[in-house]
Amino acid sequence: MVNVPLPVVQNMGTVAERRAAGKALRNKVARSSHAEWSPVADRPDPISLLEEQNRTRFAHLVPIRFERMTTSPFAFLRGTAVVMAGDLAATPITGIQVQLCGDAHLNNFGIYATPERNQVFDLNDFDETLPGPWEWDVKRLAASIVVAGRNNGFSGDMNRQAVVSCIGSYRQHMWEYSEMRYVDIWYSRIDYASSLQTVRRIFRWWINKQRKKASRRTHVELLPKLTQEVEGRIFIKDDPPLITHLDDDELVQKLRVLVEEFKASLRIDRQVLLNKYRLVDVAHKVVGIGSVGTQCYIALLMGSGSSDPIFLQFKEAGSSVLERYLGPSTYANHGERVINGQRLMQAVSGTFLGWGSLGSMDFYFRQLRDMKLSVDLETLSEEGFIEYCRFCGWALARAHARSGDPALISGYLGRKDVFDRAIATFAETYADQAERDHAALVAHVQSAQASLESAVN
Repeated sequence: MVNVPLPVVQNMGTVAERRAAGKALRNKVARSSHAEWSPVADRPDPISLLEEQNRTRFAHLVPIRFERMTTSPFAFLRGTAVVMAGDLAATPITGIQVQLCGDAHLNNFGIYATPERNQVFDLNDFDETLPGPWEWDVKRLAASIVVAGRNNGFSGDMNRQAVVSCIGSYRQHMWEYSEMRYVDIWYSRIDYASSLQTVRRIFRWWINKQRKKASRRTHVELLPKLTQEVEGRIFIKDDPPLITHLDDDELVQKLRVLVEEFKASLRIDRQVLLNKYRLVDVAHKVVGIGSVGTQCYIALLMGSGSSDPIFLQFKEAGSSVLERYLGPSTYANHGERVINGQRLMQAVSGTFLGWGSLGSMDFYFRQLRDMKLSVDLETLSEEGFIEYCRFCGWALARAHARSGDPALISGYLGRKDVFDRAIATFAETYADQAERDHAALVAHVQSAQASLESAVN
């Protein structure tokens, strides 16, 4: 199968006609069929898939990756998009294509600042983005809800309610988007004002709290935390093994050249802005869970004075884990794939999004922590968890409606909760599998540690 750079959307007629076409797809793929999942007989060993990824990563950081993934089944799920991609490939699909996030779990949604300094809620991770079946993002999100809910100690009934709320929100908003002009879908966003209008009064204080917390996470606020002054010069502060400077002077110089190459991928107005800043320092940074061990760097640029910093993050961009099942990306640079996928899915994207390459390795660039905040799921009450899941369903529907045909999808989903309940059942079944896979990784790590200790003694 050969992947295409953009989802294929055919205007087949009126909204009513396209909804009817979507509804007709139920004859091929019943909505209730999405409840079904069981591991295929030749399911790849999850640990083998992770070890395959580890072969291209910094070996000294791989233990950190496994340490983070073993902390809980939810942490494991976050770091194993490669595993779930294979599991999803065997599930029923309607054939309707959208731009996929590819890793749409609960922690890959959050608050960030637009170039106009407004705050929006949206998807925020696109390393695995690729055109594909809309159902895959929905099912990964739903599975993450059950795994996260169990991690919080919530009951099975509560977790199921959270999934139904999330998928119901996706379905209902997709119906609303199907009635909108395409251009109005493009302009729509989940901002502070719209979020307050849709939640119960009891949760408005929580949204206000998150907004204020995110607004403080600026580059100026980050400067004293990430840097130190030495003999009148500002440097990124080492925090090994999480933040480290490079010993290879040649590589440092290549990274500086890469930053200049990245500028060429920006719009002219943003090139002019960034050219007013000078590159001061570069360091390697460990990020996330699934990305631990990849080449990820932060760059400090300074502008008109000591209180005018910009922190850029540039991260290795390899093949999407979805390509094994959907065909290779047509983009020559995987950084460009990531950034264009992000722009397709997000309501509005950051100022300094771009890409470049270093030899055969591709990178994408973005600002580091610019008023960006992901919700700490473990702090949410049951009611707060359900409300947050509902927002995630809304954000995913908006993202899919931008690149896909919302009338086709909403026609298939309908007005009743048949699909919602089917996905809730799928999520419960898949959460069981994620817990088994997590237990296997824990046993693998413990066995490796025991073998190492035995060899030392």
